[in-house]
Amino acid sequence: MLGPVETRSVSPVFVGRTEELNSLHEALSRAAAGEPQALLLGGEAGVGKTRLVEEFATAACRQGAVVALGGCVEIGADGLPFAPFSTALRALRRALPEELAAAAAGQEEELARLLPEVAEAHPARGTGRHDEESLARLFELTARLLERVAAERTVVVALEDLHWADASTRHLLAYLFRTLRTGRLVVLATYRADDIHRRHPLRPLLAELDRLRTVRRIELARFNRDEVSRQIAGILATEPNPAQVDDIFERSDGNAFFVEELAVCATEGCGTGLTDSLRDLLLVRVEGLPESTQRVARVAAEGGSTVEYRLLAAVTRLAEDDLIEALRVAVNANILIPVPDGDGYRFRHSLVREAVADDLLPGERSRLNRRYAEALEADPTLVPADERVMRLASYWYHAHDAAKALPAVLDASVTARRRHAYSEQLRLLERAMELWDSAPEDVRADLRPVDYTEVYPPCGCDPATTPLRYLDLMAEAAVAGRLGGERERALKITKRALNLLADDDGDPLRAAWFWVQRSHLIQGLTRGDGWTELATAEDLVRGLPPSEVHAEVLANVAHWSMIHIPGPDAISAAERAVEYARMVGAREIEMNARLTHAGLIVESGGVDSGLAEMFEILRQTLEDGISAVASRVYVNLPSALESIGRSREAVPVLEEGIGYARKFGLSDKEAWIWGNLAESLCSLGDWDRAAEAATKAELVGQSAKPRGFHAATRAQLALARGEPAEAARQLSAARGYFGTHDRAPQHEIPLCELAIGIAAAEGRLLDARAELERVLDVGFPPGTQRYAWPLLLSAAVMEADSLALPVAEQGRTKILDRIREAARPLATNAPVWLAHERWLRAELLRAERADTPDHWCEALIAFEPLERPYALARVRHRLAQALLSVPGGAEQPERDRATELLRLAHATADHLGARPLADAVTLLAQRARLVLTGAPAPDRGDPVRSLGLTGRERDVLRLVAQGRTNRQIAEELFISPKTASVHVSNILAKLGVSGRGEAAAVTHRLGLFPAEVLHAPVTE
Repeated sequence: MLGPVETRSVSPVFVGRTEELNSLHEALSRAAAGEPQALLLGGEAGVGKTRLVEEFATAACRQGAVVALGGCVEIGADGLPFAPFSTALRALRRALPEELAAAAAGQEEELARLLPEVAEAHPARGTGRHDEESLARLFELTARLLERVAAERTVVVALEDLHWADASTRHLLAYLFRTLRTGRLVVLATYRADDIHRRHPLRPLLAELDRLRTVRRIELARFNRDEVSRQIAGILATEPNPAQVDDIFERSDGNAFFVEELAVCATEGCGTGLTDSLRDLLLVRVEGLPESTQRVARVAAEGGSTVEYRLLAAVTRLAEDDLIEALRVAVNANILIPVPDGDGYRFRHSLVREAVADDLLPGERSRLNRRYAEALEADPTLVPADERVMRLASYWYHAHDAAKALPAVLDASVTARRRHAYSEQLRLLERAMELWDSAPEDVRADLRPVDYTEVYPPCGCDPATTPLRYLDLMAEAAVAGRLGGERERALKITKRALNLLADDDGDPLRAAWFWVQRSHLIQGLTRGDGWTELATAEDLVRGLPPSEVHAEVLANVAHWSMIHIPGPDAISAAERAVEYARMVGAREIEMNARLTHAGLIVESGGVDSGLAEMFEILRQTLEDGISAVASRVYVNLPSALESIGRSREAVPVLEEGIGYARKFGLSDKEAWIWGNLAESLCSLGDWDRAAEAATKAELVGQSAKPRGFHAATRAQLALARGEPAEAARQLSAARGYFGTHDRAPQHEIPLCELAIGIAAAEGRLLDARAELERVLDVGFPPGTQRYAWPLLLSAAVMEADSLALPVAEQGRTKILDRIREAARPLATNAPVWLAHERWLRAELLRAERADTPDHWCEALIAFEPLERPYALARVRHRLAQALLSVPGGAEQPERDRATELLRLAHATADHLGARPLADAVTLLAQRARLVLTGAPAPDRGDPVRSLGLTGRERDVLRLVAQGRTNRQIAEELFISPKTASVHVSNILAKLGVSGRGEAAAVTHRLGLFPAEVLHAPVTE
């Protein structure tokens, strides 16, 4: 028998990796300065990733950093949900108990899904039902926890073996890499590059992270010959024979782990006759161990990444002395190593474990899994409590015992759901569906009732006593897939469920529930607006007795209608949803439906009652802890205030909502709130803060629609500041985020308004008209006046500004008539929209050369009480223009009033950075010889010269503004086409524009060649 001779196969000398280690230390230094660092460390199995991480961790600890290591746990082919994060957070709790407790304060119940210990002294409060933000909420709170812990000291979180990570771990890591913004934190993850085949689930994540500029990816290469030589010298504690180095280098190809194995084999004389098979190389030393040790190794290989000593004893069934002796031999041979923080063992390298496991016979593997499961059932304390259910499910499943596996897998799915590990829950439920037909009937009859299916009604009369049915299982899987973002898989499950229901002559209530799920999924997959599915569900529940499903269907119909076709039908659906929800005691559905109803009432003119109801809903949901609805109120209530021009009241509600959303980790809701804050600040004339809010919204939000909303806000600011190219870029981004599947008026109309404004600014009048006509052909649904008035106003301004363009004459009358017709039914239920109505009327008259100062005075009087400084400045500019353009020339009182109006307008434009408005005001003052400041205005004669244009360039610009080509300009001015081209290029450069159309737009916007000369007295 081979004695317990210790074998050293790891070199005590750290070899090579200078460049990679320097990169890690550089990241540590940046993190210490307050800049969070995200790194990915990849390399083939055995290349030395773990050794590099250990070396870096040791150095980081010497510099005062706290290092928390976590590894992805593999049990059979399964990974434990969030295992590496749980391990790392547990290490942080040991190192920084007070700091972690303070950072988790107030969110212990939620964070306990990753680290149960944090909630030991905090009883569960219950935070409402699961929703599509549950996972994002957990992720956001985890990110904030790490940032707070790392606020005062440097923290390194290292996660190993990402190739084994479960989907929830991968999603959380991606979230951290995208959102970490503060803290002295390094997050380092390692993975096997050679395991990432085309269909490996880690592959798309790596591709996504490669696109992030904040993530640095380090690839470990194999050792060169010199490094192999130094490694062998460290292992052997002597200088190796050059021939031996050549042989080992050739056979290992520079893989550090294979170098170690070959060096030990050469020393022990077991290399003779060794084949080139890597598997044989890994098994050769295991096969040289005593049979009892080989048996322990085989058992340990099937147990998972780490196997506890007591569990190993129960499965091997060896006497304690024999087991300890076998383990001592395995440890001395460097095959197994003790786990540092525990009483278990793991293979020194996972490659050895995989080779031993692969060498098991099929029947042997099933038998070992059965033994593990039986041992764990007999004594659940053999493994940590937070791993017990998941491991038992895996053992029974791989034991191929459907009778035992089905209930175990279902129990594990409940655990996964409670941890918000919805992707793992779905995988387990799909496994349960796979086992369903194989499990005996009596086992299925004893299954526990439905775990979690929102308002889905389980099959049978009494859910508490009726066994689980296959359709119930599909309902659980559909919810898990939707909440976990696995929408494609969930959609297939709902399709199969509806087919089953159709084959069984239908069950309208359950079918309606599945149709609602399909509506959510189709909208999430951007394949439609979801109405067809909701309408089907509504038809199915029509005439049925009140139920939670019925209330849920009506609430969804009302919410969809509020966004797409607000009006009487939407109000009626919301009222019925509230009524049904109250009948069946569905509190959260009731509050959601009440909020929808209140918003619709505000839009329909019942401002006071609607707002009062919204404030009451906010109070009640905050008291009851219904965070899903309360956070929605923080989005909808300020939006309702903004819709009636009460932006100043909206701001404090929004600021309160941001704090609430952060507290509960509701990142998408926080993004919407930031976006609404940007909109209100924009209205109030605080454009710099509005831009900052839009930027914060972009950083916080993860979903597409909030990002589209924020891009639209930035486009609006860029256009008002005279940056049409940037506005066009942001508009394109917004349209990309919103997609083409769901043209909700609240998104589509503002985007069309922007498109019209950008086209007008770039001189593309016909494109702008085409965009307008597309909108007018569709029409404005009731309650969309907040979006319709600004769009019609932009169109009217465009028509009025293009009076001097020959191309604008054809079709102008028709366009103006269509604008008037579209405006006629729009509500003016708030002072802000009454002011817009008067402004629009004045602009339309200006487009017909029929406006008078009285028309503009009406608009000015309407805007003066409102906090809309940009709109007020624009109206002041137009009133001044009208005063200076009266037939026969303006008298001195009118000139004095125009001067004051222009001074106020210019001051506002200058403060906001609204360059187009400031330029227009300045040129109007110059043409009328008005002084806007204390200094006398220069006598500029021709305002075109203020732009630095020569006389010839002035002539060319006039013709460009008329749409002439270079050849036509040359013929008109008796110059060559080439000379005309040179003049045009010079003009574009001096105007700071990119094309002829934009130059023409600037010309007409600034009134450089007015159709009528201003009647101002000329002084010599």
